[in-house]
Amino acid sequence: MKNLIKILSVASMVFFVAISAQAQKFGYLNSQALVTSIPEVKEAEANLETFQQQLEKQGQDMLAKLQTKYQDLERKQAQGEISPKQLEVEGEGLKMEEQKLLEFQQSSQQKIMEKSESLLKPIRDKIQSAIDEVAAENSFTYIFDSSTGFVLYADNSTDVSELVRAKLGI
Repeated sequence: MKNLIKILSVASMVFFVAISAQAQKFGYLNSQALVTSIPEVKEAEANLETFQQQLEKQGQDMLAKLQTKYQDLERKQAQGEISPKQLEVEGEGLKMEEQKLLEFQQSSQQKIMEKSESLLKPIRDKIQSAIDEVAAENSFTYIFDSSTGFVLYADNSTDVSELVRAKLGI
């Protein structure tokens, strides 16, 4: 009798596990390939690159002016056109300008990161919305990202990349 109960218990557990596994539907997509195929991403990257080049140009101009001022000060010192006190005062002024240049470089990096976030966040939100809709419409329990390396096995029939592309209109 005990053996019969054990066998029935094991059989019912296997049955429920099998039913549970059938109810779950898995899908995967390659987010890197998906992102590179979206025209808005290319446009955002171009805008970001232009913005970065503008800041770099501005920084290069500031650096060139600072270098010119240092060279001018060295020339004045070499020719004896400047007193030691004036040299000290002008040297301090150049150090302050150098500090401003460093602050500009740091703030430029922050501005680039903020610009990148402002340009790419709407695109990421749009992609996530499309993934959510595809999952709901096709009864997927999970959708994995194969570009991150977390998928050990994937049946090609579960690749939802084309469905998400279609949802995005690309």
